[in-house]
Amino acid sequence: MALGLAAAHLVLSPANAAPARKIATRAAAAKAAPAPAPVPDVATVALVTSEGTIVVELDGKHAPISVGNFLHYVDSKRYDGMTFYRAMHLEWGQQPNGLLQGGIRDGAKLFKPVAHEPTSQTGILHKAGTLSLARLAPGTATADFSILLSDMPGLDADPANADPDRQLGYAAFGHVVSGMDVVRKIWDMPISPTLGEGPMRGQMLAQPVKVLTARRVANPAPPPAP
Repeated sequence: MALGLAAAHLVLSPANAAPARKIATRAAAAKAAPAPAPVPDVATVALVTSEGTIVVELDGKHAPISVGNFLHYVDSKRYDGMTFYRAMHLEWGQQPNGLLQGGIRDGAKLFKPVAHEPTSQTGILHKAGTLSLARLAPGTATADFSILLSDMPGLDADPANADPDRQLGYAAFGHVVSGMDVVRKIWDMPISPTLGEGPMRGQMLAQPVKVLTARRVANPAPPPAP
């Protein structure tokens, strides 16, 4: 079961393009992109989709590399027009159980991959509402990310595991603070029976949902002291 979870969190992206094309598109992207801003301890981002708004809080204090990567795409407006394209539904456990995945399909808009931040280092676990970077091997994550509909401890780092990939797990870096109803609405949309390859076949949305804008917003004010 845990192996199935790990395999299902692979990224489906232009990273599978020919190496020469990847190098050219990433070089062009790096040249055109603004330098990333300093990473705050906490950042809040509103993802305005065609189905509603999802507001996420990012933990830059504990996952600065992953958060810096996400904010680089936000600040350069490269997440504008991205899509949520995959809804993985797991048959077991308490429902809803699975994840919603989105990202950028245009390889020319991708920045270079970022170093992996395991949950054993950050302490940010894969709970319902968590944001996590999608990847192939550790250290290959770019723009694609998932939002979890349920707790998925199988995606956390497991240093005692014999599988080197499972030892590192996936990089969680934030969580949804409002709009989980929008996440659920998108996750419940019709699935194509034919789109997708390998473990993703039968998990792709028949009509991907577009993110119209992704922008930083003011962090919510802390609650008043009693």
